[in-house]
Amino acid sequence: MGMILSDPLGDMLTRIRNAQRAAKHSVRTPASKLRANVLEVLRREGYIRGFEVVDIGPGKKEISIELKYHNGEPVIREIRRVSKPGRRVYAGVRELPRVYNGLGIAILSTPRGVLSDAEAREQHVGGEILCTVF
Repeated sequence: MGMILSDPLGDMLTRIRNAQRAAKHSVRTPASKLRANVLEVLRREGYIRGFEVVDIGPGKKEISIELKYHNGEPVIREIRRVSKPGRRVYAGVRELPRVYNGLGIAILSTPRGVLSDAEAREQHVGGEILCTVF
């Protein structure tokens, strides 16, 4: 149980992976700004259908994530946590990773917000590599 508290973003990625394995159409995760920002990049890049913040009680919110499938297969083939609470991974704009030769994306936390690697290159910023998606 300790892991969930120490890495909320990693927990969300695991929930997405598990839900896709079970071919579920949506999955819920506790709400946070970082999680919503990462989901916004996934939505922008076409990896999920969308998401919405849902009130589940006084001061309690969850995010409902609508997963995306193509011909019955999850659009997200692989989603991997890179930077972890115990081991942060940063990249300057020149070291930004190319995921599967540019077929996938890296999601970064930068001074300009949470961006895909392509957006970070465009804006000439580096940052913390949160995860890679393919």
